[in-house]
Amino acid sequence: MISLSAGFAYVAGMMKAAFALAALLATPVHAFSQDDVLSGQLLPGWRMENGNQMAAMALNLSPGWKTYWRAPGEAGIPPEFDWSGSDNIKAVRFHWPSPSVFHTNGLQTVGYHDALVLPVEITPKDPAKPVTVRLRVDLGVCNDICLPAELNFAGQLPAQGKPDPSIRAALAAQPRRGDEAGLKAISCTVQPISDGLRLTARIDLPKRGPEEVVVIENGDRNVWVSEAETERQGALLVSSADMVPSGGGAFALDRKGVTVTVLGQGRAVEIAGCPAP
Repeated sequence: MISLSAGFAYVAGMMKAAFALAALLATPVHAFSQDDVLSGQLLPGWRMENGNQMAAMALNLSPGWKTYWRAPGEAGIPPEFDWSGSDNIKAVRFHWPSPSVFHTNGLQTVGYHDALVLPVEITPKDPAKPVTVRLRVDLGVCNDICLPAELNFAGQLPAQGKPDPSIRAALAAQPRRGDEAGLKAISCTVQPISDGLRLTARIDLPKRGPEEVVVIENGDRNVWVSEAETERQGALLVSSADMVPSGGGAFALDRKGVTVTVLGQGRAVEIAGCPAP
């Protein structure tokens, strides 16, 4: 989950999103309910060789509707997950498929349209015992209007199970690693700003198509990250984003915790870490 923090950049982003949402809501539309546009189910999956359970949440959206990625952009609605009612779960790891980029009323968001299978790798506390899932997901779904939505998933996951083709396809759609996509080098410079810092990534990566979008994430989710400004400078893809911690001001950046994702044609490219030049 991406947590938006205080500070001028946060307020500006929220105002921008609010104005866009107001414009959308001002358009006469049919009154939709969540049940009209969204449904979901838990895919129990299978037990992996390492003892973890590979399961998934399957979302089905009505044609033209979309939901959001983990870093949805300043006008998007990040999903939130509450596993507190579950039993025998030590840790969870999401395997996000490559998302799409949407442009609406001059705003950029990142997410999925029509359907999403989101694989979740669950580490049980005791591999010898069954895993019981009681999960609440709060998310946003949008078309001409945006709706807040809540889905609840519950079930006991089988100790064995069998591979699910839809989960396998979603795993295969994950972003490629940088080395798999021809990444030659990446480096990041850091410049102080009034309420945080500006990070500029220089990425030596083959062009991903006519439109390339870069999303920069900080491992500390209490640090707000702006939409990145990106351009090609010869062979280099150069992308800058502002980072503002809660309360504003200087902070220590963990470069290993930075994730840089390049979206373009085909699968995304995900690069973990951004060292100094």
